[in-house]
Amino acid sequence: MTETAFYILLSLTEPRHGYGIIKHVETVTNGRLRLGSGTVYGTLTKMQRDGIITVLSDEKRKTVYEITPTGRSLINDEIERIKELHANAMTYEGDFRE
Repeated sequence: MTETAFYILLSLTEPRHGYGIIKHVETVTNGRLRLGSGTVYGTLTKMQRDGIITVLSDEKRKTVYEITPTGRSLINDEIERIKELHANAMTYEGDFRE
């Protein structure tokens, strides 16, 4: 999973519209990751096609995105993979210091 896809899914702990996702990712990454709207909407379209998210409309007629059970399973698997990466990085980081 790409970092962009990871943070988009991570943003869907609650239903959000595209701009809300962009701002949430920027906040969570302390401004390190600033997603463009084309990137976000392209990724959201692919995720919808793959059954990872669903698209809703709220009372203001904004498009709102929500994670599906398949998406929840996918993000949980990715979180476990990242935990393993982190543990291994911590174990071996001293081997690469000069």
